[in-house]
Amino acid sequence: MLKLSILLVSLSWVMSWSERWIQSSQRVLNHIKRLEKVEGKDRLELVRSLGFMLGALQRSLLGWMQWVNTPDIMTQFTQEDLEKMNKNLSKFVRSFIEYDLEATKLGDEKGLKARERPDRKMKGREERPEGFYV
Repeated sequence: MLKLSILLVSLSWVMSWSERWIQSSQRVLNHIKRLEKVEGKDRLELVRSLGFMLGALQRSLLGWMQWVNTPDIMTQFTQEDLEKMNKNLSKFVRSFIEYDLEATKLGDEKGLKARERPDRKMKGREERPEGFYV
């Protein structure tokens, strides 16, 4: 009985948290729509707009990671729900990474390079290849 009441309290907290998330996400979407309608943005306004949109994306990604890493939440979804999420996110992420590559190549063409790290003496160690992180 105690476990059931803890689960119900937990689920009601998630539901109210979800409702707040939905409301704040709607405000973010409305702000993005307003940004899209502004004509004649100067470079600073464009950079600010990019920063806002990337911050919104980061916020959303953090929310997704919280969901995915919380079994109590993920068990509420059916196999079909999860397949749909996986398919949609795969398409979105693929598209985003493709655009990321395009923008990175543009930056490279403009001469933007990663700052080189100062030489560090690797006392007896071989230089390791760069790791891949997701």
